[in-house]
Parts: sequence; C-alpha cells; structure tokens
Amino acid sequence: MKSKGGIGGILRNTFTVGAFTALSRVLGLVREMLQSRLIGAGVEQSAFTLAFAIPNMARKLFGEGALTAAFVPVFRGVTESESIESATRLARRVMTMVMLMLVAIVLLSMGVLEILVKVRHEIGLVDTKRLLITIRLVKTLLPYMIFICGAAFGMGVLNSLGRFKASSFMPCLLNICWIGILAWISFFPELRLDQRIHRVATAILVAGALQMAFLFWRMHVAGVTPWLSFSGWGGEKVKLVWRNLGVAALGAGAVQLNYLLDQLLAYCASPWAAGVIGYAERLMDLPLGVIGVAFGTVLLPTFAGLFAKGDLDGAREAMRSSVLSLMFVMLPAAAGLFVLAPEVTGVIYQGGAFGEEATLRVARALAVYSLGLAFFGLTKSLVPWFQAQNDMKTPLRVSMTTIVVNSVLNILAVLLLPVEWRHVGLAASTVICAILGCALLLIFARRKNGSLGLGPTIAPLASMIVASVAMAAALYAMRPVVAKCNGVLALGVLVASGMVVYALVALVLLRGRVRTLLRRRVRSS
Repeated sequence: MKSKGGIGGILRNTFTVGAFTALSRVLGLVREMLQSRLIGAGVEQSAFTLAFAIPNMARKLFGEGALTAAFVPVFRGVTESESIESATRLARRVMTMVMLMLVAIVLLSMGVLEILVKVRHEIGLVDTKRLLITIRLVKTLLPYMIFICGAAFGMGVLNSLGRFKASSFMPCLLNICWIGILAWISFFPELRLDQRIHRVATAILVAGALQMAFLFWRMHVAGVTPWLSFSGWGGEKVKLVWRNLGVAALGAGAVQLNYLLDQLLAYCASPWAAGVIGYAERLMDLPLGVIGVAFGTVLLPTFAGLFAKGDLDGAREAMRSSVLSLMFVMLPAAAGLFVLAPEVTGVIYQGGAFGEEATLRVARALAVYSLGLAFFGLTKSLVPWFQAQNDMKTPLRVSMTTIVVNSVLNILAVLLLPVEWRHVGLAASTVICAILGCALLLIFARRKNGSLGLGPTIAPLASMIVASVAMAAALYAMRPVVAKCNGVLALGVLVASGMVVYALVALVLLRGRVRTLLRRRVRSS
C-alpha cells in the first residue's frame, strides 16, 4: 500500500489531488457566488467569518495541520519498517485519543459560552446585532470541529498510503451541502439575513458529519478500519506522535491564534472588513488550493518515505521538480489576479446584496494578496521538508517570528490607515510575512541538510517571471478594449488571452523545461 515514488509519481498524485481540489474550488466559487448574493458582505457575513474561524482553527490544529504533520511521518515510517497491521494499531490509538480530546474541548467550550451568554452584561458586553449573531453561530458550529478533525485524520492516513482520491474529494461534500442550502434559501426571500446565515451554519454541521463518515469508510476499504482503541496508549510510536504534536501544535496553534487575531482586528477595523477579507482570501485560495495545497499534500508522505529510506538526493530532486512545477502555475496566476482583481471580483460576487462598493473593497484586498501567492504556495512545499524529518521545531520558530511581525503590522494598519484601507493593510501584512517565512525556511533547510539543489531552478524561474510580466502587460492593455462587453464574456476573453500570451512566451523561454514536464506527465499517466 505504498505510494509510488519518483518525480512521475509526485506529478501524477499532484494531478489527482489538484483535479479533485479544482472541482472543490469550482463548487466553492459557486457557493461564494450564491452566498455573496444571498448574504452580502455586511454584519451577518462578518459574524459568520469569525464564527467559522473557530472550528477551522481546530481543524488546522488537531486535523490536517499539526496532527497530520506529526502523525504522517511516523505512520509512514511504520508502514515502511514494520507492517500495515502495526500502522493500523498506531492509527487507532492516536485517533481514539484525539477524538476524546476534541469531544472534551467542545463540551467545555459550549459550557463556557453558555456562562458568557448569562454574564455578558456584567462583563460589559453590549447586545449588538453582530454580537448576538456571532454567539449563535459559534454555538452552532462548535461541534463541527469534531467531524472535520476526524475527517482530516482520515485524510492523513489515506495520503500516507498513497490513496489521494478520496481525501481530495472530501471537501466537495461540504461545498455540495453548502450550495444545496443556499439554493433552498433562494426560494424563501422572506427570510432575514441572520436566519439565512444560521441555516448555512446548520448545513455545514451536517456536511461535517458526512465528511467524517465518508473518510472513515475509505479508511476501512484501504485496510485501516477506524475502530476505537483504549490500549497501547503508552507505546513508543504513540509517544513519538504526541511529542511531535506538542511542538507542531505550538506552531499551528500560534498560527491559528494569529489568524483569529487577524479576524478580530478586521472585526474592529470596520463592520464589514472581516467579511471582505474572507471573500478575497477565498478567491486567492482557488489557485493556491488547486496547486499549492496539492503539492503540499503529496510532498509530506513523499518526503517522509524518502527520508525513511535515507534518500536525501531523491528528496532534493523531488523538491526541485516540485518548486518548478508549482511556480510554473503560481507566477502567472498571481500576475493575472493582480491585474484582473476588479473583473474577477465583480463577475463572481457582485449582485443582489453584494454591491459595487463591496466589489471595490474585495478587489483591493485580492490585488494585494496576489502579490504573495507564489510565496504562499512555496511555504506549503517547504514546511513538509522539515515535518517529514520529524522536525517540528524549525517550522515553529519560523511561525513564531512571522506571527510577531504580522501582529505588529496588523495593529499598525488598523491604527494608522483610513477605514477604507485598513483591510488592505491587513492583507499586505500577510504577504510580507509569507515572504519572510519562505526566506527563513530556505535558510534553515540549508543549515539542516546542506544545499537543496535549487540552483538550477534560478534560470527557469526568471523566465517564468518574464513570461508572467508579459502576460500582465498584455492583460492591462486589453482591459479597456473589452470593458464594454458583458462581464463574464470580458473576463473569459481576458483569461484566455492571458493564457495564450503566457504559453507563447514560456514556450520560447522554457522550451526544454516544458518538454520535460510534458514527458513526465505522459509517463505518469
């Protein structure tokens, strides 16, 4: 049940993950188009963004974030050195402990929230519309963290076994349920916005249960039946997972707390800022999720297998090829989003409760986020390099450094910038910290393992940058020409033209590299 190695295997698995992730992102765009029109970008969306950030924080901390990073290398090592039966026993023990911990956290949080509701006036909280909606949404969404973390654990197991299809399809279930409830809401225009958003939260809860059930079923099919296990909790491998988890959780927890701080600062910056930033982030997540997350998902078990065998040269080759393949897509995507931010935002979001003013606000944030797209993607390839070696401390050090910088920059943005530009300052802070994080990760990787062999990537990366700049210039020149066309048609023409320009320039500058990528793709099919 081992995943196939080699660059062809990485590209094949990345294509699989990317294809299903692309489907999920397309469904996500449909979802966002419906939600922007039915909910808007006001108080209700802002409250939802903050409430949904809490279970998402738990997902990153106990699911596909710290726990996956801590568990996958150990699980993969056991499958390589022992047997799938031993790995199954390890998975059951860790899963049981994590699920019990999550249940306890949810029950405790619900109790604390009930107490907060009862004493809110005594501690100085005013019953604003936004506060009441936020509290109700948080209470609804808290149990979602149990389901999504269970599903994320299943993803880690399946990815370790080289079974990427089910785990890549899993996010589609959430989007299908989400779209379904929004479509249902559209038939009831008399519903208030707060009633609409609460029904969305309820549908998300149901989707989480479906996601966990689906992944657990696929684990069973793969030979790792997810039974509860209350023995062997003191085993050496279990302790190694929890030692790794302790360090990784500090890093992931700090990142997620920083993300929550960002949401709170946006919440304070203006009544609409958190919702606007959320919309911009989801547009940026389209290329990042399809390509960046796909490489990160595949590289962690791949690196873990190579390091378990002591194949450092193979890991370097995997990193080098992945960086070039990643940047071949990320750089033009960043250039396109920067130039076409208003058109993309308008076509996808504008309409109904989402007006021109909201479009302008989201487009400003999206243009800034696009400048960091390549660095966001590169981070997802660099972090698994350390995690696969059971080194959780280095990503933690980098995270803590960027968190401090991000917090300072965010506070300055809220205090010093005009109201209409504060959310742009928050986005710029995120980009600056992504650049800093990539630089630090590269420095520490070189100290740890010597050269990563990335020297040969400099020339092709420079050519990709030139092709991306040429594409951006062509798009900027074409915008006035197609401005009078229908929005969807104009955007389609611009995107198609940009792809043609990038492809032509890239073929001229990267003839050998493109042929190599195509040959590898054919061999991996």
